[in-house]
Amino acid sequence: MSVDGACDPRFAQVRDEFERNLAERGEVGASVCVTLAGETVVDLWGGTTEPSGPGDRSPWTKDTLALMWSATKGATALCAHMLASRGVLDLDAPVAQYWPEFAKNGKDAIPVRMLLCHQAGLAAFHDPLPINAFYDWDVITDTLAGEEPFWEPGTRHGYHGTTFGHLVGEVVRRVDGRSLGTFFREEVAQPFGLDLFIGLPEEHESRVAPNIDMDMPASPDELPTFYRVALSDPTSLPGLIVLNTGGWMGTGACNTRESHAAELPALGGIGNGRALAGMYAPLANGGGDLVTPEQLAQMGAVSAAGIDASVLMPSRWTLGFMKALDNRAQGPGDRDFCFMSEEAFGHAGMGGSMGFADPKARLSFGYVMNKQGGGLALNERGQSLIDAVYRALGYKRVREGIWYD
Repeated sequence: MSVDGACDPRFAQVRDEFERNLAERGEVGASVCVTLAGETVVDLWGGTTEPSGPGDRSPWTKDTLALMWSATKGATALCAHMLASRGVLDLDAPVAQYWPEFAKNGKDAIPVRMLLCHQAGLAAFHDPLPINAFYDWDVITDTLAGEEPFWEPGTRHGYHGTTFGHLVGEVVRRVDGRSLGTFFREEVAQPFGLDLFIGLPEEHESRVAPNIDMDMPASPDELPTFYRVALSDPTSLPGLIVLNTGGWMGTGACNTRESHAAELPALGGIGNGRALAGMYAPLANGGGDLVTPEQLAQMGAVSAAGIDASVLMPSRWTLGFMKALDNRAQGPGDRDFCFMSEEAFGHAGMGGSMGFADPKARLSFGYVMNKQGGGLALNERGQSLIDAVYRALGYKRVREGIWYD
């Protein structure tokens, strides 16, 4: 498949790996972008969008967009940190100070920072959600306000895969008055010229490459533990996360206009590699006009680490972002990994999308694709691109999957 775009000769191996992804690793269509010291050094796209199925070979173009899944969470967390930098949001204050209804069922003392680092115990919903609940902001936030935590807040962390966006987004809305999607559009996307949307306007719908589900493994033993538990016990926390979504997950709903139009700030953002790299570029260069240096330091510092109560594997979280991790030794299906430098922070999306900033290297990275790979975070396609970037900078990966200069 043809690859278009530009690539600085210093990063030729990124283009080589991108081409290999399309030729050898099952990539259908994708875009990748890298900035260094604020300058774009890689901006590539290739493959097809397949809008009508495998027989349709419409080319992926410069302006093609795709669902980013949980890479959206990085944009959502950024909005909260921007408000904190402006002094209008205190991350140590109780959520209920901004959102009084949240205080129900013992949640009155949960600070905002626990929402950001997945410690609040609100990773799922106890009772069945109505069909299409995620398209109604008030239904989800009212339900979360009435929820009882699954664990004592602060005693453990567990990935809030479907709830993170509404929890953090409602705090942003209560503080600022604008919805999360509107705040991001007016304060980040438009000023920086980013094709990244949390709530896609209809005029951009024709640019979206539909999501293609990951291929199922031959044996259930090859599924991540999270999915094995979810499918075998719907009442478990993983089961509630995956199955209690009002029909959104696993039904093809993610490809509908209704889904794209809704503000789903945990997993519904739509963009491309250029947009993700552009969002993280100011954060790779001191914070720019988005956050203060002090806030930027918090965005990159580990706040929760250890066995994750939701995904049942080790994870490491800052206030809203992922850190490098290596879970390849956990089991036959548990091969999740995210190899970056220790200074880097960002967020992956289910199936492989990824965006991150590396302030020490002054590097930002964005990768978005339409065909999901296996696992819960990165897979070989996105990781091969990140590895090529760090190799080009002279870094070495010497332990635990972390790159060092």
